[in-house]
Amino acid sequence: MGETRKGQRSAGAKDVGGASQSLAAKSRLAGVHAIDPVDYRNFFHNTFQNASYYSTGREWSDYEPAYDYGYASFGQYRGQRFEDVEDILERRWDAHRIHSRLTWSEAKGAVRDGWLQIEHALPGEVDRDRR
Repeated sequence: MGETRKGQRSAGAKDVGGASQSLAAKSRLAGVHAIDPVDYRNFFHNTFQNASYYSTGREWSDYEPAYDYGYASFGQYRGQRFEDVEDILERRWDAHRIHSRLTWSEAKGAVRDGWLQIEHALPGEVDRDRR
C-alpha cells in the first residue's frame, strides 16, 4: 500500500467505503468541513494495517467504523480532549460499530487516531489533546 501524509491522497487512491457522504454531512454539521472525508478515509484505508493497534486477521471493514466514529465524535465534542470523553465514546461504541468485529479496547486506538487526524488538521486545534 502506498503511504500518505496527512491530508494528501496517495497515487491511485480511490474512495473506499460508501459512507463518505454521511461523513461529509456529519462534518458540516459539526464544523469539521475543512477535512475532506474522502482523503480522511483513504489515508486510514492505506495505513490501518501499519498502526500499532492493528490486530492480524482484522479487515478494513472492522476498522472503518472506528475511524468514522473518530471523525464524527471529534465534531460532536470539539474543544474537549479525547481522554475527557473517552468513557462516553466507549459506552456508545456498540451503537456506532455497525458491522465491525472490534471490541472497544480494539477500536479505541483507531477512534483516537481518527480524532487526532482532524485535530491536527484544523487551525487552532493542534495539540489540544496533548499535554
